[in-house]
Amino acid sequence: MARNRRLILSPPSEVWRLLSDGHRYGEWVTGTQQVLAADPHWPEVGARLKVRVGAGPLTLDDTCVVRVCEPRHRLELEAKADPFGAARIAMKLIPWGEHTLFTLDWHPLRGPGTRMHGLPVDYIVAVRNGMMLTKLARIAVRERAPSATRV
Repeated sequence: MARNRRLILSPPSEVWRLLSDGHRYGEWVTGTQQVLAADPHWPEVGARLKVRVGAGPLTLDDTCVVRVCEPRHRLELEAKADPFGAARIAMKLIPWGEHTLFTLDWHPLRGPGTRMHGLPVDYIVAVRNGMMLTKLARIAVRERAPSATRV
């Protein structure tokens, strides 16, 4: 399992607002080239997000399904990318003063990823997820700034 943590200098409600907009995942999820579709009831349990992932001309279409949703606290997705299998992505938002301690756990569920699971793969995924959380944190802080100056 790859595990990442990041202190985001925005409250959980602001971070949750970003997670709740399926069309914005391409802005912060590393490797996403395009959000193809987001169910209107995203992120309710069972909602789907279809994305195109890859680098350059090498792409594949991925579907994320919400498996657990506790608004402003927890979101768990099952990401399916055939023929590579599926992975569990668990996100938690923990209030930390005025900010959010964001944790992200990634674990393969089925397919070839389960056989390659271990230190080298987990390290690569942790680096990718670290970049992803940096992007998410920057967006959350940038979008919080205008409302903070109006107070």
